Amino acid sequence: MKPFITVSLFCLAAGISKTHAGPVHPPKEQTVISRDSITRDGYTLIFVNQDADFAQAGAAVKQRMIETFFQVYPELAKAYNPATLKKVVFDVDPAYDGVAATTNGVVRYNPKWMLRTPTDIDVVTHEVMHIVQDYRRSIGPGWLTEGIADYVRYQFGVDNPGARWSLPDYNADQHYTNSYRITARFLAWLEANRKAGIVKTLDESLRAHTYTAAIWQQQTGKTLDELWAAYTADPVFTVKK
Repeated sequence: MKPFITVSLFCLAAGISKTHAGPVHPPKEQTVISRDSITRDGYTLIFVNQDADFAQAGAAVKQRMIETFFQVYPELAKAYNPATLKKVVFDVDPAYDGVAATTNGVVRYNPKWMLRTPTDIDVVTHEVMHIVQDYRRSIGPGWLTEGIADYVRYQFGVDNPGARWSLPDYNADQHYTNSYRITARFLAWLEANRKAGIVKTLDESLRAHTYTAAIWQQQTGKTLDELWAAYTADPVFTVKK
């Protein structure tokens, strides 16, 4: 049985990201310190905090997380999947020791990470894209799922420079299966130099469960390995600022 679309490390720490668009279930509660429900323009964010330190010191981070959600999530829905969930839960959970993880419309955040690195607000952007992706039991590769989520962070992130987050320069040790930012840079190169709109096409095929390895040649005239060879030979493209 194939796993949900992503069971992989987050780019900065050991967070697990899973995407499944079933009903939104509130997090298992330890000690809920606060629960807020905010609705704007047809989208609802339920923000649950279970961490005393975050309650005391994280007010500004919490507000940025909320504002980032309402700025980014509707844009991602419009661009990639208008049928995505209209209600999302953020759970600040001290029992979770990764960075962030997404399952069934619930994004769990490590409060220590969010307090220690408050500028890394586009963790939100990456994770809510997993909700928009809605690949369920994906027939596609996990590296592509995570690469698309980081490509979206690159395109839609509200403060990647503040987090010192960027797409890495190419080097010969990389491969498209490395996932996250390495795959995202390859996708950005494809968009700029080979086929504009290919990321949306790949995303749609993964969600519809029509993805096969043949899609790369169907869209570009080249196989995936041929595209990677062309990329490695000349990886230059105009990077979004």
